Amino acid sequence: MTTRVAFIGLGTMGFPMAGHLARAGHHVTVFNRTAARAERWTGEFGGRGAATPAVAAKDAEFVFCCVGRDSDLRQVTLGPDGAFGGMETGAVFVDHTTASATIARELSGIAEERRFDFIDAPVSGGAQAPKTAS
Repeated sequence: MTTRVAFIGLGTMGFPMAGHLARAGHHVTVFNRTAARAERWTGEFGGRGAATPAVAAKDAEFVFCCVGRDSDLRQVTLGPDGAFGGMETGAVFVDHTTASATIARELSGIAEERRFDFIDAPVSGGAQAPKTAS
């Protein structure tokens, strides 16, 4: 089964995580604040790059996010052209950022108001974990 997914944040952890989704056959659209990183990802894995988080999230069934900290997460979700502005009813936002419980609760409440789901799923383990996962 192929799923339309978006991945926001292609850093040390996000780049390989998004790659695993593409290799599994999902249709992946990526956004990274440094456009060259997104271009590198699409060159390696295919998929599409998006100019904004909202464009990446449009029509995605699942939106995955892995950025650095609370302020980064707030920017890519709620900022101008943020992912939450592009998400549809019934979609699922999965946050892999190791962020505070405060922002997780805030974003969960906003997602509920906008009728999509929010899952707080922080990752740990450094760069080796996503590179070696199968």
